[in-house]
Order: sequence, then structure tokens, then C-alpha cells
Amino acid sequence: MEDEVDRLVEAWRAERPDLDVEPLHVLSRVSRLARHLDRARRAVFATHGMESWEFDVLTALRRAGPPYELSPGRLLRATLVTSGTMTNRIDRLESAGLVRRSPDPQDKRGVLVRLTDAGRTRVDAAFADLVDRERELLGSLSPDDRRTLASLLRSLLVPFDTDPAA
Repeated sequence: MEDEVDRLVEAWRAERPDLDVEPLHVLSRVSRLARHLDRARRAVFATHGMESWEFDVLTALRRAGPPYELSPGRLLRATLVTSGTMTNRIDRLESAGLVRRSPDPQDKRGVLVRLTDAGRTRVDAAFADLVDRERELLGSLSPDDRRTLASLLRSLLVPFDTDPAA
């Protein structure tokens, strides 16, 4: 079985035999899969009337567990955006009735962002559909292959997740 990456690698080998293009076998496939996954995710989110960034914020709150609230700073760390971007996102989600702000009882200057019932309903439905779609995307792999792939990808990602400069 041959795919587009195999053809790319062979073309580069012919054009640049002086370079070791072996990394393309893995990383070009990861890149191409990321694009397919992004399209699939956007399609799922669109059916629930949300953008990817909305899903990111709402799922961060949902994963926090009851009462489904976090400080804006914790949301920043969970979603890897700037404070200005997060403020804008919280404003938009609050206007849509998906989150609400309340004073932080532990910090008189701070606020907490809490998932509303409407936000929880929407993110739960979107997440259930997303998991179903992602399961379909992995359908050609056996359970053992999925576990092996997950382990290999974890090995690649751990240095990035533990490096504060990454």
C-alpha cells in the first residue's frame, strides 16, 4: 500500500539524494492527519453552532468538574492563548449564555468563569459527536494498533509538553 507521503519522499530522494528525508515518513503523515482531523472537528463543531476556540474553552471548564469553573488564568494555561484573547473569548461566550463570570471568593480582585447549563448541554453534545467521529477516523486500526500508535505519539509529545519554551 502506497500513500501520498511515499510519493513525496521518493520525489525528494530523487531530487535531493544528499539529504536523509526519512523523518518525512512520520512527520508528513502526522501533518496530513492533523489537517484531516482539523476538518473533521470543525465539521462536528459547526453542527453544534460553535467554533474550535469555543469548544476549547467550554471543554476546559467541563473537565474541571463541578461546579465547572476556572479562573481566567487557568483557562489561559488550558487553552494556550494570550490574556487579551481569553478576555475576548469569555466575553463572547458570556454574551451567548454559555458561561458566566462571578467574583472569586478567594481573591477579591479576581473572577471565576463558570459553565452555564446551556454551555454544559452544548459542549456535552459536541464532545459526544466528536468522540464518535474520531473513533470513525481510527476505524482502520485495530485496538492494539491504536494503543501502540498512542504510545509512540506520547513519546514524541512528552518533551514538548514538559518544555516551557515549546
